[in-house]
Amino acid sequence: MGLFTKDIETFDDLFLHQLQDVYYAEHQITKALPKMIEKATAPELKQGFQTHLTETEGQIARLERVFQLLGKEAKAVTCPAIDGIIKEANEVAGEIADKQVLDAALIAAAQAVEHYEIARYGTLIAWATQLGRSEIAQVLGETLAEERATDEKLTAMAEAKINAQAEVAGA
Repeated sequence: MGLFTKDIETFDDLFLHQLQDVYYAEHQITKALPKMIEKATAPELKQGFQTHLTETEGQIARLERVFQLLGKEAKAVTCPAIDGIIKEANEVAGEIADKQVLDAALIAAAQAVEHYEIARYGTLIAWATQLGRSEIAQVLGETLAEERATDEKLTAMAEAKINAQAEVAGA
């Protein structure tokens, strides 16, 4: 089922499709984060990725609850956007030899993922609200708050130390 196919006929169909899309994305993120944890060298970055892996597992459980509230099976549809973001992150990380520069690149890649998720969850919350599904909007809101907090933590890490270390390393 593609986003612009005849499979999506109603606003409810569109909502469900986007929910399945983000469900797929969260599963892909749980596969990518262990690799990022392994590659990161800054202890606070490793810990941040580990914390977010645990949060992501909880976010998947929340999505499964949303599917349940809708009376639908929790199922994923391929999300080319998240696949592309993760592929790009892997390619960039594979090209960087200096560990401090790699940490900065990992933060940038993680923030690209976070920004994608923030956009998706924001849209899903607006749509759930429009569809009169306030309980679902609330559940998704918990995840959106976590995604925003993760993005803020990554920015703080980058600006406090990691970007400066990458600059010195690359000089």
